[in-house]
Amino acid sequence: MKHGVVCAFHAGTPPELIEVHARVAEERGFHSLWVPEHVLVFHEYSSRYPYAADGRMPGGPVGLLDPFDALTFIAALTRRIRLGTGICLVPQRNPVYTAKHVADLDFLSGGRVDFGVGIGWLREEFEALGVPFEQRAARTRDYVELMKKLWTEETPSHDGEFHSVPECVFGPKPVQKPHPPVIFGGDSKAAFERSVDVGQGWYGYDLQPDQAAEPLAELERLLAERGRSRDSFQVFVSPAFKRVDRSGLERYRDLGVDQVILPLLAGDADGVERRGDQLAELVKGTE
Repeated sequence: MKHGVVCAFHAGTPPELIEVHARVAEERGFHSLWVPEHVLVFHEYSSRYPYAADGRMPGGPVGLLDPFDALTFIAALTRRIRLGTGICLVPQRNPVYTAKHVADLDFLSGGRVDFGVGIGWLREEFEALGVPFEQRAARTRDYVELMKKLWTEETPSHDGEFHSVPECVFGPKPVQKPHPPVIFGGDSKAAFERSVDVGQGWYGYDLQPDQAAEPLAELERLLAERGRSRDSFQVFVSPAFKRVDRSGLERYRDLGVDQVILPLLAGDADGVERRGDQLAELVKGTE
């Protein structure tokens, strides 16, 4: 089992502190570094955040750095660590530009991108962007299909339900072949089906070890039903802000989790160094 970290970069995170996060994550031997996305957040909203009992985003409203900008900056500072969007809100975005961001990041990083994808939950964000909240799952499937064509075909074109592109030239292509892995988030039956039908993996968020067995069993059932090998599919799990100890990590590993994503969050350089050391010690021996 591999181990990654998630970092939330916002207006209060100066570039030099992002550099410390990147250096610490790579030097401590973590396999990947993930960053989240919200282009807009609000003081007041009626949508329910799915990973908190009170339905509110933890930490209050803060403006996050765009994940592709943050990861491109980190790509220039690192050589080995993989770079994950955790999670890119695909149906809110223009799919051609998103495909371009993914491909360019993969090109510039030498093939280190894991493309984490979600359908979104914050209706107010969609409305502010002028994007319908309804049918966002179907829109995501259509957009990912278009992106795969842009990444893999010499003269791609697409005539989909939500977006069409005439025959065109798109480049550079991603370094990873056929394309960077597409990792779907979400904990519904439909999310599991999207992951298996369209993706190369699933990202389970806010899951403690005793909560991971059921979704993993469902994913394995769907993979077998669709004739896919488990080896063709990766499972990523994050306990989010909940504490997990070494026995919990071992439980994830024994269940078949491929990678655990742990929070690397601190407000200053010394804090990042200490947190990196703590996490590196925690994961030792749970590979």
